[in-house]
Amino acid sequence: MSRSASSRANRRGEPPPSPEPLPSPAVDSHTHLDIVVGERPAHGAGDEGWPPANEVDAEIAAAAAVGIPRLVQVGVDVPSSRWSADLAARHPAVLAAVAIHPNEAGEGRVDDEALAEIDRLAALPRVRAIGETGLDRFRTGPEGWAAQEESFRAHIRIAKDHGIALVIHDRDAHEEILQVLEDEGAPERTVFHCFSGDADFARRCVERGYVLSFAGTLTFGNAGYLREAAALTPVGQLLVETDAPFLTPMPYRGRPNTSRLVPYTVRALAELKDIDLAELCHALTTTAQRVFGTWEDDAPEVS
Repeated sequence: MSRSASSRANRRGEPPPSPEPLPSPAVDSHTHLDIVVGERPAHGAGDEGWPPANEVDAEIAAAAAVGIPRLVQVGVDVPSSRWSADLAARHPAVLAAVAIHPNEAGEGRVDDEALAEIDRLAALPRVRAIGETGLDRFRTGPEGWAAQEESFRAHIRIAKDHGIALVIHDRDAHEEILQVLEDEGAPERTVFHCFSGDADFARRCVERGYVLSFAGTLTFGNAGYLREAAALTPVGQLLVETDAPFLTPMPYRGRPNTSRLVPYTVRALAELKDIDLAELCHALTTTAQRVFGTWEDDAPEVS
């Protein structure tokens, strides 16, 4: 989610209660802890005003208590990418993804200096992905599409240069994203964050070896097309995420999301695929480590 959208985060009501812990650890492959704990600083505020470390650590501990001991913290612009990289450097439960969100690109906030900083951050040992980047035809109008695509292509090149994963934001741009990936050559590890396509699009992504990450939207009553997509996706190409504080799973849709709510989505996915819950948790963790590397070491594990 872009910083410009962060002020529209769902914060209705109190945060939901923690679910029953999972029987085996799983991973939140995409969260925005900076928004979960508090609003991001306004543009131009620099590196000041970010959430207190103790409050961030409390959110991470709450997730670990329900079986989510590993998180991927995602940046959407230069300041949040720096913050994400700093958090990953100090906290063993966190890895980072860094990028400039396509809506930021569509608003003209990508230049050579910004891309150079993303490239610098990408070299840090606990930064394991470039993302979220991609295309958004919903929030950005046609006047910003060329800038989005140029930024997306630049991010793909950065991911490939550093040999790390690519995390894609795809909103109403399925065909265009596949075309850009074909043109540029997709990184070996490519993730569609908060997968939003139907079964046909999922099949095409799976055939290309991409990983599909499902958020709380999988549990929504009107999301039968997502459940069809997840049902045909091999377990080895699945991830789960919150995109917190957005997209809270049922039965708490509309209330603030957080990484400790991942078990709702994992349980829904296990039921959908008719797979033992502990077995699914193990598979999700294995896939996350294949995509992002291990959380315990500085050296990524990609085998």
